[in-house]
Amino acid sequence: MIPMLSQKIIGKGVDTVASFVDCAILGLRGDLCNCDCDNFGVAGFFASGKFFLSGLKMNDNKQNSHDEVPEIIKNAVLVHSSPIPIETPIVKGYDWNKGIDYHALFETYKNSGFQARNFGLAVEQIQQMINVRNIPLEDDEIDSLEEDEFIRRKSSCTIFLGYTSNMVSCGIRDTIRFLVQHKMIDCIVTTAGGVEEDLIKCLAPTYIGDFNLEGKSLRQRGINRIGNLLVPNDNYCLFEDWVMPILDTMLAEQQKRGTLWTPSKVITRLGREINNEDSIYYWAAKNNIPVFSPALTDGSLGDMMYFHSFKNPGLIIDIVSDLRRLNTVAMKAKKSGMIIIGGGVVKHHICNANLMRNGADYSVFINTASEFDGSDSGARPDEAISWGKIRMDAKPVK
Repeated sequence: MIPMLSQKIIGKGVDTVASFVDCAILGLRGDLCNCDCDNFGVAGFFASGKFFLSGLKMNDNKQNSHDEVPEIIKNAVLVHSSPIPIETPIVKGYDWNKGIDYHALFETYKNSGFQARNFGLAVEQIQQMINVRNIPLEDDEIDSLEEDEFIRRKSSCTIFLGYTSNMVSCGIRDTIRFLVQHKMIDCIVTTAGGVEEDLIKCLAPTYIGDFNLEGKSLRQRGINRIGNLLVPNDNYCLFEDWVMPILDTMLAEQQKRGTLWTPSKVITRLGREINNEDSIYYWAAKNNIPVFSPALTDGSLGDMMYFHSFKNPGLIIDIVSDLRRLNTVAMKAKKSGMIIIGGGVVKHHICNANLMRNGADYSVFINTASEFDGSDSGARPDEAISWGKIRMDAKPVK
C-alpha cells in the first residue's frame, strides 16, 4: 500500500522530500497546494508517521531511511537507566539443589518478589519478636507486685495473637493450639466463633464440603456451611447440652460469692471445663494465657446465653473490666508484638490496646481485605502508625 501511495504522489509532481513535506503541511492546515498531488492524502500519510518508515526512494540528496534508526525512536525505546543503589536486593529464589532448609527457604522469600517478599518480611518480623521475647527480664522488670497473674509481665516482648473464627473452624486451629500449648504467645484476642468452634470440635467434628453446595438444600438437611466446611447443626445441640449447666454454675457463683464474670474469665472457665488437650482454651487456662473476646455474645455462645436468660436469668458479663485488663497488658509490656490474622474487632481491639503504650514495636497483619473502602480490616499498618497504634520507628508488615 505504501509504495503505491508513494508512486501516486510522485507521479503528481511531488518529486522531492521538501515538496512532499510542504504539501503535507498545507494539508494539515486545511489548505490546497498548487500542484496536483491530493495534498490532503499526503497530509494524512505524513501525519500517520508512515513517511518515516516507508523507505520511499525519492529524488533527494538525503540518505535512504533504512540507513539508521530515527532519533525519535531511539530516544523513546533506548532510554538509559539511572544507577541502582548497590544495597538493593536482587531477585533470586531458593536453590532446591541444596536440600530442604526451611530457614534458608523463608529467607529467600524476601528476595522472590510479589507477596513472597511480604511473607519473608513477616517471618523476619516475627523472628524479631521471638528473639526479644527470649531475653530474660531483669529483677526490677518482673512486675511482681501485680496481683492479676493473667496481666503480669512475663517476658521482654509481649506477643498478642489475634484471629477470627474461621481460623478455628479450619485446620489452623491446631497450629494455634500448638502455640498456646507451648507458651509461645502471651495474649489472645478472638471472636465468639473463635471460642465456641474450638469447644464444639471437642464434642463433634467439622467436615470438608464445597463452596458451591446449595444453601437451601443444606438448611433442609440441618447442615451449616462455613466456606467449604460443613458443621451439622447437631453439633450446636451438643454444645447447648454441655454449656448450659456451666452457665448455671457461673450464675450461682455470681449470686453466692459475688463473682464478677468477664469474657476472659468465662473463656478460662470453659477451657477448664472442656478438659480436652485438643482445645486451644484448655491450654490457655492451663498456662495462664488470657483470652479476650469483646464480642463474646456474637455467636452460638451468645445464643446459649440468650436461651439461659429465659431458663435461669440473671447472669452478668462485664466487658469494661476486660477492657482495663487488656489495655493494662499492653501498657505494661516492655516490648510489644502483634500477629493479627483476619480483621474486624480482633484487629482493632489489639491495635487500640497498644495505643495505650504509644504503639506496638512489631506488627504482622495477615488478611485479604483492601484499604480502599476505608475499613479497619483493610487498613495498612501505616494507617495504624497515624493513630499511634504502631510505633513510628517500627517496620510493620501486611
